[in-house]
Amino acid sequence: MQTETGDAGPRDDRSASEARRIEKDAFQEGWRDSASTIPAVFAWGVVSGMAMVKSGMSIMQSLGMSLLVYAGSAQFAALPLLAVGAPLLVVFFTAMIVNLRFVIFSAAVAPHFEHLPWYRRAWYGFFNGDISMAFFPRRFPPHTFGQPAGKIGYFAAICYPGWLSWQLGATVGILLASQIPESWNIGFAGTLALIAIMIPMTNNIAALAGVIVSGTVSVLALHFPYRLGLLAAMVLGMAAALLVDRFLPAADKDEGATA
Repeated sequence: MQTETGDAGPRDDRSASEARRIEKDAFQEGWRDSASTIPAVFAWGVVSGMAMVKSGMSIMQSLGMSLLVYAGSAQFAALPLLAVGAPLLVVFFTAMIVNLRFVIFSAAVAPHFEHLPWYRRAWYGFFNGDISMAFFPRRFPPHTFGQPAGKIGYFAAICYPGWLSWQLGATVGILLASQIPESWNIGFAGTLALIAIMIPMTNNIAALAGVIVSGTVSVLALHFPYRLGLLAAMVLGMAAALLVDRFLPAADKDEGATA
């Protein structure tokens, strides 16, 4: 028994060392893949910080919202409603609809982390977002379910730097909101940042259908009260993407993705 115990120790050490090496290599790979999105996330964070202050929130309220909410599109949808005193139910419903995509994102990623305890899955779920869905499913497609090696390192590399960049950008925007003139049109830079993030995600016909439908509806419903046009665009865009993904033959989907 002493011999078996002694033999197990070195093997366990080697296994742990190999696991750490795999995760480290995966982190470096994830950073290489997603580093180009950091400037865009920072720019959009700046715009978000400025918008919170200009909507009437205090510096502490703005910092708290940035740290706790961490959902730029929901923040931009909710801020105008808060500014005009819209009913809290409308604000809540708007933010919930805008963030429905995160439910889909989490459902897509969850099987990769089912081996982890719930509190770690909840932790990673907080950071899951547009950037992670732009890269993680391409690196780890569904056939890798049940193969955890490298996934935590890769996921951390595409989520943690993005979160930090967002918070730094938001803090800059919050603190300098009164110093940056409207003529600089920083909001347009934020729009360009979103486009830079969105393009890599539009990698098949279903995603393209969602973009076209949601973009068209958002323009046509621009003057709906309480920004309800945004809700309509989100719902109809997701519905279009799901319908195309459901009924389009797999061969056509793959052809659209490589076009």
